[in-house]
Amino acid sequence: MPHARLRALLSRCPRPVLLALLLAGAGTTAGADESELLSREEREALDLSEYRVNEPDAGYFDVAARMSELDRVDSSILLQEIDQLAQGPSCQQLLEYEPITTRVRIPGYYPNPEEWELASEPLFRFEDNVSMLAGAFVASGDDYYAECLVRYLDHWAEAEALTDFHYDSMQPQAWFATESMLFAAGMAYSVVRPYVEGLEEERERLEAWLNELAHLHADIPGEPDNSCCNNHFYRRALYGSVIGVLTEDDELFRFGVSAIYSALHDMTDQGALPLEVNRGRRATHYQNYALLYLVTNMQVVARQGYEEIFDLEIEGRTIHDGVDFLFEILEDPAALGDYAPLEQYTGFLKDPQYFTWMEIYQTRFDDSRVDDFVTRVRPLYNRSAGGYATLYFMSPDAQTHVHQDEEQRQTEAFRGLGQQ
Repeated sequence: MPHARLRALLSRCPRPVLLALLLAGAGTTAGADESELLSREEREALDLSEYRVNEPDAGYFDVAARMSELDRVDSSILLQEIDQLAQGPSCQQLLEYEPITTRVRIPGYYPNPEEWELASEPLFRFEDNVSMLAGAFVASGDDYYAECLVRYLDHWAEAEALTDFHYDSMQPQAWFATESMLFAAGMAYSVVRPYVEGLEEERERLEAWLNELAHLHADIPGEPDNSCCNNHFYRRALYGSVIGVLTEDDELFRFGVSAIYSALHDMTDQGALPLEVNRGRRATHYQNYALLYLVTNMQVVARQGYEEIFDLEIEGRTIHDGVDFLFEILEDPAALGDYAPLEQYTGFLKDPQYFTWMEIYQTRFDDSRVDDFVTRVRPLYNRSAGGYATLYFMSPDAQTHVHQDEEQRQTEAFRGLGQQ
């Protein structure tokens, strides 16, 4: 069926019928290979009109409730996080950092990891700064940090930063790198905005800047069977959801929601995400990497009153199947079958930033596998996808002390679940 005709048909269908037609039209029964993936055109044809921004200040967790809870905790993990963050940075010092106004160019990661890291350092610093200010506000309750974050983002908005980045299909790294800057800014700002009084002009300007950047960035479709639809799409969807909420932009919000539908459509019956597990020795890493953005995005969507998003089922598949498959291949890489070799890269297990999604997941689903894993790696922090996840989400009675010391964590906790 031609895409235009398919879009016209789907736009008139109730969602259950729509999904059935879409799945039939795509020839998909198990999402087993790339020929059966949901195309960008089919994704854009989804009728997601039932999703709209309902609570612009909802953010991705209940900030007031969490701050009240943190006032009463005796968990040394949480108290340590609070102590470290409550003495936050100097706002004046942060405002001295120059916004990135020149054309952003980033070399590819895999051929040049050192060059990539050097070029990315100013971008990472931005992400760390905004996340740190949000964390300092939650830890201290001091409006100074909330207002500083507004001024910091407005400083970049005034300079029209990040509006010029290099992109072509063979050199997408600058496009990739700015994805995380957008959702880092959006998620951090969502934490503090309800608590900032005044600064109306600054807030209006920075919100317009974030919205413009999100549309500018999302308008690039990406490559078929690659960045159009893989983990990079899930990353773009995260800024779509959070900035869509902040700016009351239903179009952006639905763009974010569409990634969840796309992922569940593409998922195999076993829970594998084909575009992620087709990554050779990094198949396990990318299955987890996709979950990082999908679960975090689901949390943003759920906070708009769509709690059922975590149990959304398409052709019998839910996000829980993706989680199950991750733990299965961590335990036994042979479960990857023909997708990838047994000799899987496990270096990502040494970096806790990849597992912040587990704090979110565990607050909703008491999963013993997740509990065992996060107990070994807390506290969890991701400079862009949600910041201080343990501080924001961990149940105060879930864990009292850090698991062993850092050296033991590196040698024991991160070996891979199959070797525990």
